[in-house]
Amino acid sequence: MIALSPWLLRESRADLNHRYFDFAGAASITSGLMLLVYGLTRATLNGWATPETIGLLAGAAVLIAAFFVIELRSKAPLLPLRIFRLRTLTASNVSGLLMGGAIFSQFFLLTLYMQQVLHYSALQTGVAYIGLTLTIIAFSAVAQALVTRIGVRRVLPAGLALSTVALVLFARLPVHGSYFSDLFPAFIISGLGLALAFVPMSIGALTGVRQADAGIASGLINTNQQIGGAIGVALATTVATTFTTHYVHSHPGVSPLSGAALTHGFEIAFYVLAALAAVGAVLAAVLVESKPTEAEELAPDAALELEAAA
Repeated sequence: MIALSPWLLRESRADLNHRYFDFAGAASITSGLMLLVYGLTRATLNGWATPETIGLLAGAAVLIAAFFVIELRSKAPLLPLRIFRLRTLTASNVSGLLMGGAIFSQFFLLTLYMQQVLHYSALQTGVAYIGLTLTIIAFSAVAQALVTRIGVRRVLPAGLALSTVALVLFARLPVHGSYFSDLFPAFIISGLGLALAFVPMSIGALTGVRQADAGIASGLINTNQQIGGAIGVALATTVATTFTTHYVHSHPGVSPLSGAALTHGFEIAFYVLAALAAVGAVLAAVLVESKPTEAEELAPDAALELEAAA
């Protein structure tokens, strides 16, 4: 791609002397997040109080803090921090970060539960998600209509609250679980919650944004969800592994790969994810503005066009 791009792509340079690539900002935030995720995943093997874990997490904190300092001083920042003055945009991004962490981890842990505890094949596991997927598809249009009628502030917290309920149900999955009595009801509630959360979240992320900042706002919400997913999976894996190990140590003769040990670890991890989703619901209810401005009223159509393009 690097070799072919100069030959195949037309020049699109903007003749603006005040613009330049924010290399320092990009390098600091990328390095900081990589260290954070790596530190979380290594904590299970090395322990939380070891110098390596503390050093990795401290380094991540320093780099992420440096990113914000760089952005404040940069003449052409990668992420203009003034954009966070928009409360609805801020609430949507915070919710997206927490929801991304909860949902990416939810799919990861559920796949392990179905394959390692219930002994589903890969094909059976994929088919098992159809109920959740169809629910999201069916209720996405409903979520759009609800946001248009009653606003982001009411719909987004409701979606996050339903996702919290689903995660609590997943935490209560038994060792000898049944698909239709244990998994399927939680899948339906989760699908409904995701539809009512992600649609208003996408709309809220562009609420009140100036046209010149639309690309930044769009990239920000997608990046936050991906960052949340990476951190969430690392955190959920660490929690599940830690409590599975504790269960094995307290029950001599039990294998770490036994259904009881794995389910115990998944249970604690799902409760942690439910707490993340619940925090997101509370923050969305508190931070999202109740009365949209004139600029905000144009945001839903822009967000829906963005989703269609994606």
